[in-house]
Amino acid sequence: MSEVMITETVAVDQAGSTVRRTVLPCGLRILTESIDASRSASFGIWVGVGSRDETPALAGVSHFLEHLLFKGTSTRSALDISAQIEAVGGETNAFTTKEYTCYYARVLDEDLPLAIDVVCDIVTDSVLAKPDIETERGVILEEIAMHDDEPGDEVHDVFAEALYGDHPLGRKVSGTPETIETMSPSDIETFYHQRYLSPRIVVAAAGNLSHFDVVERVQRAFASVERFAVAASPQTGRCRENGPVISAGRIVTQDKDTEQIHLAVGCGGITRTDDRRFALGTLNNVLGAGMSSRLFQEIRERRGLAYSVYSYTSQYADSGLFAVYAGCAPGKADDVLAIIRDELARVAEHGLTESEVRRGQGMFKGSLVLGLEDTGSRMARLGKGELAYGEVWSVDRLLGRVEAVTRAEVHEIAAQLLSGPLSMAVLGPCADHDFEKALG
Repeated sequence: MSEVMITETVAVDQAGSTVRRTVLPCGLRILTESIDASRSASFGIWVGVGSRDETPALAGVSHFLEHLLFKGTSTRSALDISAQIEAVGGETNAFTTKEYTCYYARVLDEDLPLAIDVVCDIVTDSVLAKPDIETERGVILEEIAMHDDEPGDEVHDVFAEALYGDHPLGRKVSGTPETIETMSPSDIETFYHQRYLSPRIVVAAAGNLSHFDVVERVQRAFASVERFAVAASPQTGRCRENGPVISAGRIVTQDKDTEQIHLAVGCGGITRTDDRRFALGTLNNVLGAGMSSRLFQEIRERRGLAYSVYSYTSQYADSGLFAVYAGCAPGKADDVLAIIRDELARVAEHGLTESEVRRGQGMFKGSLVLGLEDTGSRMARLGKGELAYGEVWSVDRLLGRVEAVTRAEVHEIAAQLLSGPLSMAVLGPCADHDFEKALG
């Protein structure tokens, strides 16, 4: 374990921005990207805790805790937290995923000290008052109900369940009404104090800022809480032993009285650190990630079978998935499914053309660069990069890796992932369909 604070420069882009990284003796990592021309700044705290870290009985506790940290600290009420940021025209929010949770604020550059103070306060000093827990319990139950009323969103949760079964990656981030209703205040408090520790936390900031000023303010905020001051080494990534087993060929249907049938069809993918992720991203772009994609053109533009159709990938520390979504009239579902099945088989056998690979690369590069046009997205790149990968690549290095993708690499990953049995989730009027036969 290091007993000293270590600072290094980790990336410098041609555009002139500089990324610096400081590791405190307690294992807390602080990364900043200095952008002198920016008039805003974004600050985030990334915690390496998500829904996959929960027991079945506590499913949804990470998301529950995310809500509760905004309900008050020993020095600020819930109103104080929101009012202080909004009084300077800023915004603050949070989100929970399967592997991490993030709390963040975006403000004018001159108000960054306030953002640091407020966000650090809610993460380190939440009081978790019992009345607030009961109030937020009702809010989360309403959030779950709202999500369940959106079958186009819910089908992706059902697909994860079809693919991962009882593994935590197959559960909803929000938990279920049953787990939320039975979760006790002591359950939540114990999870907070045992999981929110310095080695699992990355602090990230981007904008017109001074790295050492950010470090000083964060260090002071965390040092005031005993459990964050214990000397430790940073914890990067996750243990990859005993990863989830993919249920290839599994079909899960939920009969619902909806106007459309919602389909999610796909298979297991690759891990977050797999170098083939750049080839898979290129493949995904061509298959279903834009209006020029094969699936969009065939299903919507040529045949008019669906309004919404797209493909996507998700990567985790020890697993991943690839999926295609389509929402269509019940009478068109078999035709849509046949097109998806045949197109995936065709790509698995023949790959993409050279021009398609170049187009997929162009989409990939554009999304990378255009996605970094604001300080919030740049802050997220730092936090997620350090927490998930243990390093932050420069934009130039990322673009170079995308440009290096070859047609052969794309064909190889397509053949590996798309040649086997496909899994599927279906929501809607399912009674008159034999989806197992349609999927082939």
